Amino acid sequence: MALLLVILFISGYILIALEHQTGINKSAIALLLGTLLWTLIPHTDNEIINHLGDTAEILFYLLGAMTIVEWIDTHNGFTLITDHITTRNKRKLLWIIALITFIMSSVLDNLTTAIVMIMLLRRLVDEQRERWIFGSIVIIAANAGGAWTPIGDVTTIMLWINDNITSLNIIRHLFLPSLVSLIIPLTITTYWLQGETEPQQTTSTNTLLAISHREQITILIIGIASLLFVPVFKEFTNLPPFMGIMLALGGVWTYTEILNRKRNLPPEKIHRIPSILTKVDYSTLLFFLGILMAVATLQIAGILDQMSTFLNNKIHNVYLINMIIGFLSSVIDNVPLVAAAIGMYPLIHTSGTLSPYLMNFTTDGTFWELLAYCAGIGGSILIIGSAAGVVVMGMERINFMWYMKHITWIALLGYLAGIGVYYLQSLL
Repeated sequence: MALLLVILFISGYILIALEHQTGINKSAIALLLGTLLWTLIPHTDNEIINHLGDTAEILFYLLGAMTIVEWIDTHNGFTLITDHITTRNKRKLLWIIALITFIMSSVLDNLTTAIVMIMLLRRLVDEQRERWIFGSIVIIAANAGGAWTPIGDVTTIMLWINDNITSLNIIRHLFLPSLVSLIIPLTITTYWLQGETEPQQTTSTNTLLAISHREQITILIIGIASLLFVPVFKEFTNLPPFMGIMLALGGVWTYTEILNRKRNLPPEKIHRIPSILTKVDYSTLLFFLGILMAVATLQIAGILDQMSTFLNNKIHNVYLINMIIGFLSSVIDNVPLVAAAIGMYPLIHTSGTLSPYLMNFTTDGTFWELLAYCAGIGGSILIIGSAAGVVVMGMERINFMWYMKHITWIALLGYLAGIGVYYLQSLL
């Protein structure tokens, strides 16, 4: 039975990785996989309810966060940031784009950040091959930015919700390694660009939206503040993050209703939350549901425990184990990888005396922080290794082999350098 579960799980992974070749949406495969595996293992209703509850916390958090981000984007709040980029020097522009992406993806999801920045690049850079360089840096910056905050990436959200990491410590310990993982490839690619971009004409969207510039600023500030509010809410109330994001969404929703009543706009120009909810990517949420429930079956069957025992006995080094996970995340979605790692290495809750190795698995332990770093930033090594990479590849038609030839090695340098910086920090 264990062998059958592993074969089916790997087969599902392969089909998910080959989504563009097969034409079958990965969410459909994940749902089939998650349901099929549960039918094959002996289980109790409590086991299903417990794992579904853990998964639902993540899904409801993502639903709230994605809705708030979509709300900002619908009102063109992000253009307030991008419209202030006026430099035509390609090298300066590359650094500005990279740093904006790095900061934006620390509070927004990597996918949304990548889309926003690629849309900006299309207005700033005409030559396609140069946009491939810019787009590749966007991928690296988005993944690097998402690794150092609790709300920057789905994997950090999972670790945070599960109490493997805490807000302040993940920021304090991973900011510098994540920044280094970006700066190294950014510095190298700077020398690949020369000259200036052609001037582009910009048009205001305020008239189309029928809202004032001041209202756009307010929407951007409220949206970002709502996302930043969630870790503060968790810190003070000790309630799960999904409740914080639901509270934030309720506030945003109320503000939108009041704003629309004041403006008295025609129906076609009103962007209420119910209409914005229709734009949320529910297929992504269903993918997480399927894959997380599938990983739960491997945990119940004891397969993850066997894997962790093997790695501990053969390697017994959290740095090497996480480096392996990082390399795997360049070809496998990092969400199920992190879910599997959480299942393989249960969080240790104890105040007693622990061995130095077991201390790595307590809250804010080295293993969990490195897992957040490696799973997120390892996805930049190949273009198919992250949601940001896949969307940029699709939007800009970046060739897989071109990325592997030109970008993989610099992304790898940054990835390894960041691990080195983390290690030096731990020594100090």
